[in-house]
Amino acid sequence: MEIDWKDILENKNYWTLKSNKAALFLVFLFLFPLSDSWSQGVIRDYFRSPVKPGGRNYLSGNFAELRPNHFHTGLDYKFGGVEGEPIYAAADGWVHRIKISTYGYGNVIYLKHPTGHITLYGHLRNFNDKLHRFILAKMYEQQVNELELYLEPGELPVKKGEQIANGGNTGSSGGPHLHFEIRDSLDRAMDPLMFGFPEIIDRIPPIPQTVALVPLGIDSRINGKYERKEFPLVNRGGNFAIAEPIEVTGQIGVEIRSFDQLDGASNRNGFPHFEIWKKDSLELALTVDKVDFNFTRQFLLHTHQNRFTKLYFQPDLKYDYIYPKLPTAGYLEPKIGERASYQIRLRDALGNQRNIDFTLLGKDQEFIVNLPSPPSRAQVDYIGKILKITAPVSNLGGLAQFYVGNQIFEMLPAYQDEQARVYLWDMRFGIPEEIDICSELILTAVKAQIPVGEEKLFAEKSIQIAFDRNTLLEDLYLRISQNASSTNPQLQINDGDEYLWNSMEVLWNISGGNWDKKRTYVYQISSSGRKSFVGGFWEDSSIRFRTRNFGTFTLAEDQTGPSIRPVRISRDEIRFTIRDDLSGIASFEAKVNGEWVLMRYEHKKSLIWSETLDKQPLEGAVILRVTDQAGNVSEWKGTIS
Repeated sequence: MEIDWKDILENKNYWTLKSNKAALFLVFLFLFPLSDSWSQGVIRDYFRSPVKPGGRNYLSGNFAELRPNHFHTGLDYKFGGVEGEPIYAAADGWVHRIKISTYGYGNVIYLKHPTGHITLYGHLRNFNDKLHRFILAKMYEQQVNELELYLEPGELPVKKGEQIANGGNTGSSGGPHLHFEIRDSLDRAMDPLMFGFPEIIDRIPPIPQTVALVPLGIDSRINGKYERKEFPLVNRGGNFAIAEPIEVTGQIGVEIRSFDQLDGASNRNGFPHFEIWKKDSLELALTVDKVDFNFTRQFLLHTHQNRFTKLYFQPDLKYDYIYPKLPTAGYLEPKIGERASYQIRLRDALGNQRNIDFTLLGKDQEFIVNLPSPPSRAQVDYIGKILKITAPVSNLGGLAQFYVGNQIFEMLPAYQDEQARVYLWDMRFGIPEEIDICSELILTAVKAQIPVGEEKLFAEKSIQIAFDRNTLLEDLYLRISQNASSTNPQLQINDGDEYLWNSMEVLWNISGGNWDKKRTYVYQISSSGRKSFVGGFWEDSSIRFRTRNFGTFTLAEDQTGPSIRPVRISRDEIRFTIRDDLSGIASFEAKVNGEWVLMRYEHKKSLIWSETLDKQPLEGAVILRVTDQAGNVSEWKGTIS
């Protein structure tokens, strides 16, 4: 028997939807080892809907949706803005993991099933009585306000269709809903819609918004220029197109901003499958059908600023989503003089498809190009590994000199018009300390090239930055600037729209200033000026901190403890609002009559409240102690008689 591997790869999200299940099961066993076929694969109609089984369900989010800094790895079931929806076990199994938390998935249950799959139920208001009593007892044993437990198989069994919880809005949730996931035995999230939930109806194809073309080499051009260019789309009878042909030189990549919608809901969701065709030739297929949480922040390399999906091969990307697995997959390069027709195909998990047509005209590289009005002085842009300089044309000449180490490289503009000129420099061949463009001398901000996948220590004057092997997403061209103010020091490392995979460690020497080092920590400053606590540890006159974000950092001194306001003090419950204006809440502890009392916390409402074991009444002296991230402690004292 000869297997058409290309056909299988191109349609791996959809072959399980065909009706001949017996034949498909044989194919499935042939393609995968028997020991893992169940645990790794898609089993149609095995799982029952966790919400309104047999009824109609609506989603506010789905698998592969682009979220800030991550893929969305499950389905978000809507409740109509009301908490309390019954949540049911999707299949027989046992509680594998259970957690009560203020952030993330909030109150969450993980069930493991005989197939090896794991289902996750997040943002729950409450667990059923059996699970609630179980974890509450453990929290009192350990005297902790948040707890995560891993259980042995069979310790807490559940049956398919058993109510395990009620839906809520706990954790990092923006409204009442159930976050539901299906994971394989290696804890990788899979697209639940592949498993078949008839309660969810989707007959609407994906909807494209904007297509962008990007140069993939220093000699690449889009309409004559080295720049990323976004193009609006026109609707042509349900499918879409870029209205005018685009002139390109060299290798070009495609990025697309798009979304999917399901019947009966206005939410903008994601979809898993993208293809680029040149007539009858498949240039690239990209299918997001499984997410490994070890690589979840690789999403930031896979997208442009969390909004556009990149439809071309990237050598440093850890995801295995692209076919064919070639370093030129998605690199479009029409020949000079060729008028090449391309089509992007977007397909959702239930097979609805939308097409976008566009035409590229292969052009030879040109020196004279129409450019926008130039800036008054040279503008320097750092585009990955390419340094781009845009400057006014000068009567002093156009020959630039790049000073790299002890060498000087002379270069004419890559292109220009009567008013502006553009120089391009590939920093892989060296980082220029100075660039003389005749009319002015440019000092570049790049300090060093940090290779991806290597441990590296950068040190300069008052800054040391340590990079681990898994810190970077791709090669980094490190830029650092400082404001050495003794009262408001600032440190900028690259820009906030550039990204790290994992954290880097920074040692920042602070000269001058009269800081209370017990209350002074590093904060990151957002574009709006808001400070977010980062932390750090003082070592003499330096502070060491870890961050997985680029951007601007400062020091701030927090000498004010959290505010505590009683809402209800009674034998049934104690309830407070707690807030901290700078560093944020770190921990809290309550005792009544000298005994520890569990306090639940809803950070979105700044609300904490007590929960006693077996609903014992409260009586006696009450002490609530709240600590912020800077170590300031506030107390509230009272009495329940």
